[in-house]
Parts: sequence; C-alpha cells; structure tokens
Amino acid sequence: MSSADTGFVLISAAFVLFMTPGLAFFYGGLGRRKNVVNNIMASLSIVGVATVMWFVIGFSLTFGENQAGIIGGLNHLMLNGVGLDPGPYADTIPFLTYAMFQMMFAIITPALITGAIAGRMRFKSLFIFIVLWTLVVYYPIAHMVWGAGGLLAEMGSVDFAGGNVVHISSGASALVLCLALGRRSGFGQTNYRVHNIPLVAIGTALLLFGWLGFNSGSALAANGLAAHAFAATIISAAGAECTWMLMDVFTDGKPTLVGACTGLVVGLVAITPGCGFVPLWAALVIGCLASPLCFLCVSKLKTRFGYDDALDAFGCHGIGGIFGGLATGIFALKEVNPVLRWNGLIGGETGLFLAQAASILMTIALAVVGTLVCLWIVRLFGDLRVSEHDERVGLDISQHGERAYPSFNGLDD
Repeated sequence: MSSADTGFVLISAAFVLFMTPGLAFFYGGLGRRKNVVNNIMASLSIVGVATVMWFVIGFSLTFGENQAGIIGGLNHLMLNGVGLDPGPYADTIPFLTYAMFQMMFAIITPALITGAIAGRMRFKSLFIFIVLWTLVVYYPIAHMVWGAGGLLAEMGSVDFAGGNVVHISSGASALVLCLALGRRSGFGQTNYRVHNIPLVAIGTALLLFGWLGFNSGSALAANGLAAHAFAATIISAAGAECTWMLMDVFTDGKPTLVGACTGLVVGLVAITPGCGFVPLWAALVIGCLASPLCFLCVSKLKTRFGYDDALDAFGCHGIGGIFGGLATGIFALKEVNPVLRWNGLIGGETGLFLAQAASILMTIALAVVGTLVCLWIVRLFGDLRVSEHDERVGLDISQHGERAYPSFNGLDD
C-alpha cells in the first residue's frame, strides 16, 4: 500500500469529477440562451444518478466477477467487498480508491451524449435514457475493456484512459440519438449562434484541468507513467488547438476563441486512449492530425448528410476517439509501456493495429444497438421530443421553469 499513490489517485478522481461541471458550462455556452439551464442540468443531474447507480450496481457489473468476457457479476453490489485493502486492479491503493476513480468516468461519459440532442429532448426522457444507456452500454463496454477477463482486453486491444469506453461509445450513441430525435426546428434556416463564449472558455479550462487527472490518474500510481501520460495529454491538446486556429484562419480569415477551445478538447479526446502508450513526439502528431479530421466532420460531413448533432458530440468525441484509438495502434511502443502485447505499426508489428480496429468496430456496434434498445424502452414512457411550442419558448422554461438571464435581453434567443 502506498500513501503517495492513494493520494494521487484520489486527487485525480476529484479532477475527473470536476470535468462534468466543466462540460456543463462548455455545452451551456455553446447552446442557445433559452436552453442554457437545460444544457447545464443535463450534465449536472448525471452526477447524482450515475453515482447512485455506481454504488448500487455499476461497479459490480463493471469490475465484478467476469461473465463470458462481456459483463461483471453481482458480487460487489453496494460496494460489498470493496474496502481499504488493495484489489485486483491496483496493488498500491485501496480497492475503494480504485472504485471512486472509476466512478468519475461513469459520470462524465453519458453526459457527453447530451450535446448532440441539445434544445429538443424532454428532460424526463433523457433521464430515463441515461439510466438505461449506462446499464446497457457503458457497464458492458467498460468491463470488456478494463475488467479482468474482458473480451476486448483479451483480444490485445488497449485503451489507457477511455477512448473506447468514454468517447467512442458516447459519440456513436450521440449520433444515433440525434438521428432518432430529428433536427431542431429551423435547422438549415436558423443561425444557431454560440450565445456565451466566455462560458465556453470557462468550461474548456475546467475540462483541460480535469483531463490531466483523467489521463495521468489512469496510471493508478504516482510514477513515471503518470508523468508521461500527463505530458502527452497537454502536448496533444496544444497541437490540436494550434491546428484548429490555423484552420479558422484559412477558412474565415480570423482565429476564434470557440475554435481554440474546440481544438483543445479534440486534442484531449484523441490522445486519451494512447497517452500511456505512445511516445511524446507521437502525441504532438496525434493532436495536430485530430483537429483537421474533426474540423472537416463538424463543418462538412454534418452539412453533407444533414444530421443535427447540435453541439458536435459525435464530430468531436466520436470521430476524435476513433482516430485516437487507431493512432494508438500506429504509434504505441513497448518501450513506453511494456504491458503492450505488440508494438504499433511504427514498431513493425500489425497485431495491435488490427486489435484496435476490431475493438473500435465492436464498441460502435454495441453502442448503436444498445442505444436503439434504450430508445425503444424510453418511448414506452412517453415522447422523446418536446412539443413544437416548448421548443420554441425554450427548454429552460418548458422543462425546468427557470431562466438563466431573467433581467438581460441582449443575447440571441
């Protein structure tokens, strides 16, 4: 047992929890004024429901006794047997510390989905969907990637801090959900302006701060690997930010604060699966390449196919996560982390890249099918979408009876 490792992982867990309010502000600022309360509430409410679910059943289904490589057992219900001694996943920290760190991932992952459906989904339906999605999609994928005996881990694929588990799963589900809901009223005719850019910047700052704990804490010890993951994370984010600003200049003649913030987030997403596996120079390459890929998806692909991913959850997290997972299969090296079964393509081996590609396809398949099942169940409880009138007046009033700016009328509606 190590007091240093325990303290480091607990602080990292607090950092990761801080990301969910950061995401709430990020989404709140990106959306419309009349929906900012709803956008923030969609993320913050998950802190409560996901924590309760994790305590009661989530940790057990994710890290309990392996069941066919797909899901955990029920031996840790109510955190039974999860105490102050080390568990099977980390030798130097209490099992309870590990459970608390992993809980923060279970909180933020479903919150990422909410950006795709901003401005048009009933809060009651969203709440039920998040509960079901966490059970049907998140816990199985997390077990398959990180659980002992998990199917994807046994294949030899790797995911240091949540490329498959967090970003690909939420991004793919976000795309399915926004397609099921349909476009916002006036989509294609109305200019959906970012209503509060400083709030976006505040949210980005909190996300950047928390992400350093998100990735470096996944080393589960205060050691050199944690330092490497920390460095890779900030290097990738910086490269992606610079690249996105350059694309803003090339396309519109001016760099934008929203673009810089988006680039930072994209760089963080892309390095997440590989931050503990790839050399630092590769982290810069990954960040610099992730921005143009996600930029094209957000600016061209969405327009070409006409889907209404309102705040670009799929465009940033889905596409960025897929790219990051594949890039891990290209750049990962055993000299960075000897737990790898194979080197990446730059090390002259193909096994890891093929395993990464297969695991990504399986994650997408489970996320898509699981989301469709959840939607079918949610529809039994009522409509997914708010009425046209409620959408027009805004979800802050229609769903929560609150106004974010009750005495200020200078912003867009």
